[in-house]
Amino acid sequence: MFTGVLKVVVVDDSGLYRQMLLTVLGRIAGVEVVGTAADGDAAVDLIARVRPDVVTLDVQMPGRDGIEVLRALKQHGLSPRSIMVSSLTAQGAPTTVAALMEGAFDFILKPIGLDLHVTRDMIQRELTEKLAAVRESMGAPAVAATLPPPTRWPVPSGGARFDAIVIGASTGGPQALRSVIPLLPADLPVPVFIVQHIPPQFTASLAERLAGMSRMRVVEAADGMVVGPGRVFVAPGGRHLGVGRRGEQVVCVLDDGPRRRGCRPSVDHLLESAGRLYDGRVLAAVLTGMGCDGLDGCRELKKRGGAVLAQSASGCVVYGMPKAVSDAGLVDEMVPLEQMAARLSAWLQGAAAE
Repeated sequence: MFTGVLKVVVVDDSGLYRQMLLTVLGRIAGVEVVGTAADGDAAVDLIARVRPDVVTLDVQMPGRDGIEVLRALKQHGLSPRSIMVSSLTAQGAPTTVAALMEGAFDFILKPIGLDLHVTRDMIQRELTEKLAAVRESMGAPAVAATLPPPTRWPVPSGGARFDAIVIGASTGGPQALRSVIPLLPADLPVPVFIVQHIPPQFTASLAERLAGMSRMRVVEAADGMVVGPGRVFVAPGGRHLGVGRRGEQVVCVLDDGPRRRGCRPSVDHLLESAGRLYDGRVLAAVLTGMGCDGLDGCRELKKRGGAVLAQSASGCVVYGMPKAVSDAGLVDEMVPLEQMAARLSAWLQGAAAE
């Protein structure tokens, strides 16, 4: 893991927020602010000059906005970890999700209508957590280098038939999902369920963005929604997603139960629910993310005869969740992100062929 000082650039068109972020970052150990910018054009020039590790990047700015800055950085071959600073507005949520799909590392919210001291404390907690994830992500390449590349793809074995796919992701997940869901065929014979750790106000935008680029129908799950093949159900932020039966139909079941490992929705909760309903005939994919949500669910799924794929370390924004299931010996195949959709389809076809 990276143990040096993180160099940070602050980009925000609000002088008040620039100063607040400077104050907050000054309180976080191991961080040095190396510059500030009030607009997108100045930000690109500054980042090219000082080469920071991290950029806090305002989503909505006049002129070149946060997404355009991200694209410009890519064009210049610059790749700092960008933490978007988003407001909870009608435009803020979809724009932030778009930024995450463009490769932003993560985001924090600008609290609205709170006392200045409360706002500052909330932002400090959020940034401290995100910068810890940045440090973890900067250690990922060294971990990946220790993993021998597979010499061949394993052939799906056994006579099991999968009835559902469950995908779990956290930090870096929106960009990873963009590389998986649009590549799945419209006639996929099973439903796909997704848990992405993201606040409640953002999951509808995530589902809408994925739907616009996918052949399958992608929706934000609602309680009692009928489940069918060829559809993707995204767990709504702040609620656990499970599955149940209503007569002959399988339906989505949402609840507000306790957080699991600090998460709601929880990958563990979804995997355990799907594993029970489908009697283990579930194919899980654990993608990039901090922590170990999904570990308990994968363990239970394996006991029931299910299969687990995990994203390879080299392509993860944060190699936390896939590493947890891999270290526990629960992974049937480590898969590069660009091959994940093809491998999910291959496992379905291989199992059906048995």
